[in-house]
Parts: sequence; structure tokens; C-alpha cells
Amino acid sequence: MKFLPLVWAGLKRKKLRTALTFLSIFIAFMLFAFLGALKAALNSGVSMAGLDRLIVRHKVSLIQTLPQSYKARIQGIAGVAAVCHQTWFGGIYQDPKNFFPNMPVEPEEFCAMFPEFVLSDAAKTAWLTTRAGAVVGRASAKRFQWKLGDRVPLHAPIWGEPIGQSQWEFEIVGIFDGAKKATDTSQLFFRYDYFEEARQRDKGQVGWYTVRIADPDAATRIAAAIDQEFANSPYETKTEPEGAFAQGFAQQIGDIGSIVMAVVGAVFFTILLVAGNTMLQSLRERTEELGVLKAIGFSNRLVLLLVLIESCCIATLGGCSGLAVAWFIIASGNPIPSLLPVFILPTQTLVSGAALAVALGLVAGALPAWQAMRLRIAEALRRGA
Repeated sequence: MKFLPLVWAGLKRKKLRTALTFLSIFIAFMLFAFLGALKAALNSGVSMAGLDRLIVRHKVSLIQTLPQSYKARIQGIAGVAAVCHQTWFGGIYQDPKNFFPNMPVEPEEFCAMFPEFVLSDAAKTAWLTTRAGAVVGRASAKRFQWKLGDRVPLHAPIWGEPIGQSQWEFEIVGIFDGAKKATDTSQLFFRYDYFEEARQRDKGQVGWYTVRIADPDAATRIAAAIDQEFANSPYETKTEPEGAFAQGFAQQIGDIGSIVMAVVGAVFFTILLVAGNTMLQSLRERTEELGVLKAIGFSNRLVLLLVLIESCCIATLGGCSGLAVAWFIIASGNPIPSLLPVFILPTQTLVSGAALAVALGLVAGALPAWQAMRLRIAEALRRGA
């Protein structure tokens, strides 16, 4: 564009002021990106939840267990296509800070229920033929540097020591990946029959059931039928969609969406004031120059466009730079895998951030551009004199 030198000259007029404005926008958009990654991490379970899956847990609390015998009764309810169960194990590897999800499952039913966990046929066969075998997600395998054939000792404060052994020990027979980028691959799964045989208490109990239904539109009816099946029993149930179940976990620390919007809103309102004030100050200092431009034939519309472009340039450059640096840092690795099993910057956040940067430039430059457009040549030259 032939007018870019004029825009660039305006930005260089006060280098320190331009640099500080750029830096403030840069930091704001870095914060925006990191908050987007945090929101995606805490809501990853919600985004990956299957529309055709329900969770059946104890009515009182998730930490209360359910009888394994419930499985057959759930399968007998009309509309239920498949059932599998999971139990929170809470095993610790070497040090209490090495927290990661681990639980016993029934391999074949589990793999069929959760196709988002991609496991090779060879690994599935090895899992089914190795009684103490376990499969682990790529994230945890990389974090702890585990490889196939490694024997992993876990201390389980909840379940105690296994019968005849000083600690639980599992052999890594498979490493699974996620079908999608947001899939949680920090988990470790091992065989329920081995767990049931070795544990010393609560035999015949499981943590919760995952139910696949034939018709997602009938989820409410089927959930009610499951809960009715076990009403007035010692182990009453609460059945809810998998997404709602995952959302409950995320909301234990608050409404993440509202928190993110509140922080981002406050930051960007402040940056809008800073950028707008910068453009107004620049306009006041260049009043005579704008008058000269109009005197030599620049139209009011062209002057307005030049001021808007200048505002959008600094906002877009600062915003996109902040997003790019944040993306690079996030892509380099998860800083706290024990707390955030999934740590990615969603494409939607990048696109939204870029659009927000352009919008920030337009809004911040709107008033200065309007004043520049309405500026009269004689008045501008008189102010400059």
C-alpha cells in the first residue's frame, strides 16, 4: 500500500510511547491465550464427552461405590447398548507430587466404549493376555519416561497393599494416543480382574458405570429408568450425561468461562483506554501535519483511513505477536501435567484473538480518526503555528 510509509512515520514519531503501547497489547494477548489454554484444559472432559454416553454413580457422592452386580441390571434396561465400569484407584508413582489418573477397567468393554483412546491391536492383545498388564497414555509415558515392558510400582493409599505383595506393580504393555488433540492421554488403565483378586477390601464394588445408549435423544428417559431401577436400594444412583458429569468436575473450582471472561474483559478495557489515549495524543501532536495532508489533496475519508490503519497496525502487531509467543510456549510442553492433563491452545482461541486484535485497533482508533476527519485545514494549520 502506497500510504504505509506515512503510517510507519506516525508510529516512529514517539518510539518509546509506541513501544510501551505495543508491549502492553502484547502482554494482554499473551494472557488471553494462556487463559484460553487453561479453559480448554479444565473443560477438556466436557468437549470430549460422547453425546450417547451416560454416567451412573452413587446418588450421595462420587467417592461412594456401587455393586458390580448393577452392570447386568443396567444392561437389561431398554435403550442401553453397552455398559462398562471404572473405579478410581489413586495410585502414586514414587512421590506424592506425581499425581495422574489411574483406574481398573475391563479391557474389551472399555476399548469399545471409548474409541477416542487409540490403542494398537498388538497392545490390546498383550493387555488381554497379561494379568498385571496396563496401558498408559502418551502424555504420562513421556512425562515418566516409561516404555513398553517397564514395570511400574504404584502406592495406593485408598486401597492399601495387594494381597501377598508389598505394593501394586503393573507392566506397561501398551501406550495409547488420542484420536483428537484435546483427548486426555495422562491416564493409566489396568485390568479389573487383577484388581478384584488382589485388593483386600470392598470386593465386588466399582466406582461408576459408563453407559452407551442407542438413541441420544432418549437420554433423559433412559437416565430416569436407570435411577428408578435402583430407587430405595442401599446403593441409589444418579445418572447424568457424560458432559454434565465432566462439567461437575470443572466447576468444582468455579465457573471457568465466567472467570476467563471477567479477567479478559477487565484487561482489554484497560488496554483499550491505553491504546485510545495513545492515538489521541499522537493526533494532537500531528495536527499541523494532518492539515498539510488535507491541504495538498488528501480527502477527509483518506485521513480517517490512515489513522485507523495506524491504530490497527499497532494493535494487530502487538496482539498477534502475543498470541504467537503464547502458542510457542504452550506447544513446547505442559508446565504442570499433574494438574492440567491437557494443555493446548485451541485454534478457535487463536482466531478469536486475532479478530479481537483487529477490533481493538478499530475501536481504539475510532474517536481519533473521527476527529482527524472533521479537522478543518485552517484550524489545523493555526494550531500548528
